[in-house]
Amino acid sequence: MAKRKQANPDEMSFLDHLEELRWHLIRATLAIVIVGTVAFIFKDFIFDQIIFAPARPDFISYDFLCQVANIFGSDKGCINEMDFKIQNRTMGGQFNAAIWTSIIVGLVVAFPYVIYEFWRFISPGLYEKERKNSRGFIIISSLLFFMGVLFGYYVIAPLSINFLANFTVGDMVKNEFDISSYIGLVRSSAIAAGLIFELPIIIYFFTKIGLVTPQFLKKYRKYALVIVLIVAAIITPPDISTQVIVSIPILILYEVSILISAFVMRKELKEQNKLKKKQA
Repeated sequence: MAKRKQANPDEMSFLDHLEELRWHLIRATLAIVIVGTVAFIFKDFIFDQIIFAPARPDFISYDFLCQVANIFGSDKGCINEMDFKIQNRTMGGQFNAAIWTSIIVGLVVAFPYVIYEFWRFISPGLYEKERKNSRGFIIISSLLFFMGVLFGYYVIAPLSINFLANFTVGDMVKNEFDISSYIGLVRSSAIAAGLIFELPIIIYFFTKIGLVTPQFLKKYRKYALVIVLIVAAIITPPDISTQVIVSIPILILYEVSILISAFVMRKELKEQNKLKKKQA
């Protein structure tokens, strides 16, 4: 089999770029499939120790909330039992749950490699100095994504499960959740938080291409606060305390994004001043 030659990006046509993108997508997808296959093999451990862990009262997050409540002289944060059942109502329900969970695990674990393939596709179009300044892109974006996934799994998911499991409209109704509904909540909590935590990376690139400035971010901070509260309301149950807990790290990320934007702008101004001095 002939080895593909690395084409010069300056000489590549639109179709050549599409071909190059196709190979990057194939390799990224293959990585997800490989990790997902391994996850499917170890599905018993993944479901028992990870997916269903927030459905048990001894989950580490509930223990932490109980300790915090005890500090303030209350026991309302302590959970002794989870009064609900998880059941399967379709023939292929458990198999579909195993397949899709394996794919999601593959995506999460292989995320650094997926970002690496994306970076390999866009890096030839950057200047050498830009490539050097952005070498930490893969590490930082992966770190932020994993932090978001952990935040979603250990904070958003258990708070949502606890609220919805204990919410009832009457004694006649018993909570018996379908497996797809339960897994969907855990999955969306983790993935949504992981993507939200990429905000500093997004602001960095938006600042680089001139779409946002630190002044713009500061000016519209109050509108950003409203958007953050709306996002928190979407990814969490209708519980004020949960929404506040979720909003805090997002607001911190927004403030960090302002600092990053200001740093990028200062660097751009220095480069422009150096260029003007050389031309003078």
